[in-house]
Amino acid sequence: MSVVLLWHMHQPEYRDLRTGVVHLPWTYLHAIKDYVDMAAHLEAVPNARAVVNFAPVLLEQIEHYIEQASSYLEGNGAIRDPVLAALAEPALPGNPQARLRLIRDCLRANRERMINRYAPYLRLATMADWYEEHPQSLIYASNQFLADLLVWYHLSWMAESLQRSDPRLARLREKGYNFTLHDRRELLLIILQQIQSLVPRYRALAEEGRVELSMSPYGHPIIPLLLDMEVAREAMPDIRLPLTTEYPGGAARARWHLQHGLATFERVFGTRPTGLWPSEGGVSQAALELFAASGFRWIASGGNVLRNSHDHTSTSCSHRVYRFGTAPIDCVFRDDGLSDLIGFTYSSWHAEDAVANLIGHMENIARLCPDRDDCLITIALDGENAWEYYPENAYHFLQLLYARLAEHPLLRLCTMTQFLEEKSPAPALEEKLVAGSWVYGTFSTWIGDPDKNRAWELLVEAKRTFDEQVAMGKLTPEVVAAAEQQLAICEGSDWFWWFGNYNPTATVSQFDQLYRMHLANLFLLLNVEAPPYLSDVISRGGGNPSHGGVMRHHSEGGTAP
Repeated sequence: MSVVLLWHMHQPEYRDLRTGVVHLPWTYLHAIKDYVDMAAHLEAVPNARAVVNFAPVLLEQIEHYIEQASSYLEGNGAIRDPVLAALAEPALPGNPQARLRLIRDCLRANRERMINRYAPYLRLATMADWYEEHPQSLIYASNQFLADLLVWYHLSWMAESLQRSDPRLARLREKGYNFTLHDRRELLLIILQQIQSLVPRYRALAEEGRVELSMSPYGHPIIPLLLDMEVAREAMPDIRLPLTTEYPGGAARARWHLQHGLATFERVFGTRPTGLWPSEGGVSQAALELFAASGFRWIASGGNVLRNSHDHTSTSCSHRVYRFGTAPIDCVFRDDGLSDLIGFTYSSWHAEDAVANLIGHMENIARLCPDRDDCLITIALDGENAWEYYPENAYHFLQLLYARLAEHPLLRLCTMTQFLEEKSPAPALEEKLVAGSWVYGTFSTWIGDPDKNRAWELLVEAKRTFDEQVAMGKLTPEVVAAAEQQLAICEGSDWFWWFGNYNPTATVSQFDQLYRMHLANLFLLLNVEAPPYLSDVISRGGGNPSHGGVMRHHSEGGTAP
């Protein structure tokens, strides 16, 4: 039976496009840890296959980091990410508040798996914890302490495959403390080299047929909600929606995200993708028609969407390819239970036991599936946030998983397009897709909560202002293009994901501020004074969700097989 592993790589736009300042470091940190490791695992097993999905807004940020770091090391530019800049800058901040902020930044790593793993980093983190509790004593925190903390922070974020192969990293780890400016600049060079390697490595894997590269819409918007917010009622009839449920010009904006995403993807990888992971697995019948019209052959979403869409008398296997209504596009649905085992359960298991358990589940599916040749097991999940909860960035788990599947007699690793071309599966036909996402099969993660609804209302107002200013015809084509891109960032799903009282206060505050900053920048581009309500906090959070809220279980109960 065919097996497809689909890894989704995405980070929202953390840059202030007006100033170039990067407000959060997650793009480059996940690049040097997770994107590097995921490529290395595929390179190490010749018969391994996977689909790797990139959001175009992530690809542009990766390019921006390469530009910044290259220019800096050549002596003619600045790094606009304050954490990465501090790593290599000779002058560390002298202001107590700035020093405390930098200390806090250097503790943003998994305590059990990334900090406690290295004794020197743990010692520094213990000291940093004390300084956080006693900020008046920061006068005793030396520059050497800050320099060493910066080095260990970045060492902990380096890909495990690189930790095991790069002698420069081994030398820094063995040195342990008293890092020099030369050491720090050498580490910056390693970081740059790893970020530079990403596109060529994934492109080479794709050209060899070992990886299929797919994409999401440009700014990672929830396309069905741009088309019609009322579709959220299909899976949740009683949901409370924003005051306005029609996003102005939503169909045109949805097309813009697909067209601009395709252009960015083709420029970066030199090829046009045939597959689409819709942002958050968000689908509706109208969205399927749009995806097909944009030239995509297949899309993937969550298993709960299929369950909601099944006729109550349906006996079709959930592992088949589906088509809905007249939309000429193949739809596959992830096995939510197996995907959640990887995302939430196996991180505390021994790698051998975890892989054996996962493959055991797959073997059972293959034996029981009556339409085995027409079916595939699809495991799809975030390709970046799960691994920090595993020992050594899931190195042993992923290495074993690829190796065992690559040689399995009953299970065959393939890409989605390979499966469709080689098996020519007859799709199961359903009358209509019930709109939803990979989280719970609904859109409740992005709309329906009072804070989320307020964020949508602000976006609608900003879009109306955009339309008014464009219609007046006073903006230059260059300004219109810049405003379209800024609007696309505001339309991204991530801001709405974080709003709500069940998410952590600190993270909600960061994303709240970023969202309002992006909206304000749109008004500035349009030469319209930003409305005063953009000074008001939208959401405050207050929860303590699993894995810090960066991932969600497929069901609200959070259970897996």
